[in-house]
Amino acid sequence: MFELETLKGRTAIVTGAGQGIGRIVARTLAGMDARVVVNDLSESTAECTARELRSFGAESIAFGADVTDAPAVQAMVDWAAHAFEGVHILVNNAGVLYPTKVVDISEEEWERVIDVNLKGTFLCSQAVLPAMQAAGWGRIVNLSSTAGKNISTVGGAHYTAAKAGVLGFTRHLAREVARYGITVNAVCPGLIDTEMVRSTIDEDRTLAYAESFPIPRLGRPEEVADLVAFLTTDRAAYITGASLDINGGDLMI
Repeated sequence: MFELETLKGRTAIVTGAGQGIGRIVARTLAGMDARVVVNDLSESTAECTARELRSFGAESIAFGADVTDAPAVQAMVDWAAHAFEGVHILVNNAGVLYPTKVVDISEEEWERVIDVNLKGTFLCSQAVLPAMQAAGWGRIVNLSSTAGKNISTVGGAHYTAAKAGVLGFTRHLAREVARYGITVNAVCPGLIDTEMVRSTIDEDRTLAYAESFPIPRLGRPEEVADLVAFLTTDRAAYITGASLDINGGDLMI
């Protein structure tokens, strides 16, 4: 990881940080001296990440909450602000993915994918805005996907639609809150070597995808985390409403 400026005195909430990209983002921000609230649907999974961060000397607490549940989200933000004296950074990473074809997607599955990926991003962002506006400083980074600009490599149409929605929400919110010193950006990973990807497609298909990319490998969670971390710093103060691609050249626009 290249050296980034300190986030000392800043509090970050990272959703879906029990594993995968979210876990590495939490670790990266903690390494920059941020106080990190680790969110996951499972409190025990969140606590595993928070315990790891504390073992490195970081200030970190876990909070189990479903990002689609507005009262639970508000409770998490209120608790984080009380425990760590404010909320300055939000990384909306929580997501779910299913490879179901349109003809087979149930209404329940459609709603779950849209709710976690898009509604969760909205609810968490809405909840942190008062604290960020009061502070006159904030960073919101939304995890979209290459799927949001093209189609999903391994997910279904509901995932593609949700991640496209995240990009639209990012632009709109960025315009609304820029005057408060808050930036809102999206990161669009391609195929990243995570538990979610490995559990969705088999090894042969994974290898075939990787070999088709201009940079012929899967991305690493650490590479995504470094990009997210940059967007949380003052070096990125003039970047807002942007969507930044990290996909090994799979999508070039």
